[in-house]
Amino acid sequence: MESRTFYNEVLTEHNIHPTHKVKLMKPASELRGVNPSCGDDITLQLVVNGDGIIEDGGFVGDGCAISQASADMMLDLVIGKSKEEALKLKDTFLRMIKEKLTEEELDTLEEAQALQDISHMPSRVKCAVLGWHTLDEILNGNGKDSVSTEDQ
Repeated sequence: MESRTFYNEVLTEHNIHPTHKVKLMKPASELRGVNPSCGDDITLQLVVNGDGIIEDGGFVGDGCAISQASADMMLDLVIGKSKEEALKLKDTFLRMIKEKLTEEELDTLEEAQALQDISHMPSRVKCAVLGWHTLDEILNGNGKDSVSTEDQ
């Protein structure tokens, strides 16, 4: 029961009061992510310095509480990290959704671990991973205009 309460509190806080739901004035890169099955639509923006450190990030768009909160938590985690560290966190998050993590790995996700139970709600998985897949596409420089969770 405590886990469910934590999930609800974290999800609600990041959905109602997102820290990173802002349009950046001069993003270095920007990519739209869409979940056509439920209508989630975000545009992720990043500022990455010459050393490959994510200095800032934001997102705009609309979607369910899970997609919006997950994108906000993701940016909490990756801002200040190198591209490599951010991609490792992305891999860890995606493995968490598939239920294949150690406690130590889970701890690296901080508040984002509140979304662990999404794996038991298959229709919500694409909502939770939308921002993370969009981050992956930006950092790997795949040059797309948008990414869709239907492709995942």
